[in-house]
Amino acid sequence: MLHDPTPGLTVLEARLAEALERLQEPAAAWVPPRLAADGTSALDVAILGAGMAGLAAGFALKREGLGRLAVFDPAPEGGEGPWATYARMPTLRSPKQLAGPALGLPDLTFRAWHEARFGATAWDGLGKIPTGMWMDYLRWYRRVAGLDVRNGLGVARIVPDGPLFRLDLTDGTTAFARHVVLATGRDGLGGPRIVPGFAPEWRGSLWAHSADAIDFAALAGRDVVVIGAGASAFDNAGAALEAGCARLTMLLRRAALPRVNASKALDSRGFWHGWFGLPAAWRWRLMLALERRQTPPPHESVRRVAAHPGARLLTGAGVEGVARDGEALRLATPRGEIRADFVILGTGFLQDAALRPELGAMAGEIRLWRDVHAPPPAERDDGLGQNPWLDEAFAFTECVPGRAPYLARLHCFNFAATLSHGKVTGDIPAISGGAQRLAQAICARLLAADIEAHAARFAAFDEPEIIGDEWPGVVL
Repeated sequence: MLHDPTPGLTVLEARLAEALERLQEPAAAWVPPRLAADGTSALDVAILGAGMAGLAAGFALKREGLGRLAVFDPAPEGGEGPWATYARMPTLRSPKQLAGPALGLPDLTFRAWHEARFGATAWDGLGKIPTGMWMDYLRWYRRVAGLDVRNGLGVARIVPDGPLFRLDLTDGTTAFARHVVLATGRDGLGGPRIVPGFAPEWRGSLWAHSADAIDFAALAGRDVVVIGAGASAFDNAGAALEAGCARLTMLLRRAALPRVNASKALDSRGFWHGWFGLPAAWRWRLMLALERRQTPPPHESVRRVAAHPGARLLTGAGVEGVARDGEALRLATPRGEIRADFVILGTGFLQDAALRPELGAMAGEIRLWRDVHAPPPAERDDGLGQNPWLDEAFAFTECVPGRAPYLARLHCFNFAATLSHGKVTGDIPAISGGAQRLAQAICARLLAADIEAHAARFAAFDEPEIIGDEWPGVVL
C-alpha cells in the first residue's frame, strides 16, 4: 500500500506512534502458540472482512497483544467493504465529527487525518464526508494499524477442527485459527433480499440487486425501475439518472416516504454500552419499532433524484407480479403495470445463516432469536426471529447445549448482531465500542482456554526482585 507523503500526515503518524508507545501498545504477545494438524502455528484470531468493522476489530485485538492475527478479504487491496463498490452515494450520512473506528485514539480519527492532509480551514469548510474520501481514510487506517490483511482471499468454508477452525480458502489453501470473527457487513449472515418473481437467470441482464456490480453506462437511454425507497434505492436511482437513463420510476409499497430517522434516538452511550444487558423483550420491542418505522433516505439523496425531470416516485405500488416481455420486464402493481428495460432491487438484505456457504452444516446448530424469545402476537416478526442469539462475546450459541461448543469461538461482528448487541458492529458512531468489547471478550476466552499453560508459567516464574545486596550486613 502506497504511503501518502503529505507532510501533515507524517507528523500525525509520528504523534500516533508516540501515543501508542506511551500506552505501551500493542501489548506484548501473551497467548501461547497452538499447533495445527499440518504443523503450522494456528492464528489466534482470523477476521473475515477488511472493511471498517474488520479493521477496527483487528486493531483492537492487536493492541491487546494478539500477535497471530490475520484479516481475509476477497476484494483487491483498497476495495474492501462497500465504499468503493456498491455504496453509490456521494457522501456519507453520518456527521463528519464522529470518532468512528478510532478506538479512543484522537490521532486515529477521520478529523485528524483530514486536517493533517488538507488543513484546518478545509475541515471547517467540509460538509458531509465524500464517500471516496472516507475510503481513503480507511486505507490510511489500515496502513497505520499495521494489520496482516490478505487480499484476494475469501473463506469458502469454516470447519470445526478440535480446538481450532480450519479455513478453506478460495485459492485452494487452508489456514487454522482458534477464533474466527465474521466482520462481513450488511449481508454478513444472509444475503440480498430478492422480490419474488425475479428469476435468477435474468440477473445481470434484466435486473440487479443494489449491492451488485451494475454497468450504469449501459442504462443510458433505457427505462429503469428501482424497487424500494431507502438510501440504497435512491442512491442507485441517482446513479442511473446521472448515467443518462431515459426514464426512472421508483416503486414504494408505502403510502409515503418515512420522514423521521428514529435510529438516531438509539445513538447514545447508554444504548451502546447497555443494549446487551436489556431484557430480551425490550431489545426486541425497540428493534421491531425501528423496523416498522423504517429509516428514511437522506434528504440529499432524495434531492439528487428529484432534480431530474425523468424521475417519478409511485407510492402504494408494491410489486405483485413479474413477467418477461422480450428484453424487458413488466411489473404488476396496484398503480398499474410498469414496463422496465432494467430493474434495480433496493430491497436491502435478510438474515439467514443457511444462505452462507462458508458456515456449512454449522448454520443448523446456531440458536436464533425465534428459539429463545416468544413475543406477543402483535410483536411477531419472522425476519427479526431469524437473527442469531449471541452471547456477551458476540459469539453464536448452540441450539442444543453441548452439541456445538465450538460456536463460542465463532463471533458475529456484522449487521446480524444488532438485535443482540445494538448498533455497535457496523455503524460509524459506535464501532469503536463494539470492537473493544469484542477484543476484550476474545482475550478472556483465550486466557480461560490456556489457563493451565499460564498457571505453569506463573509457577515457574523466578525473576528476582531482591538480589541480596540491598541491605548491607543483613542476609536477605
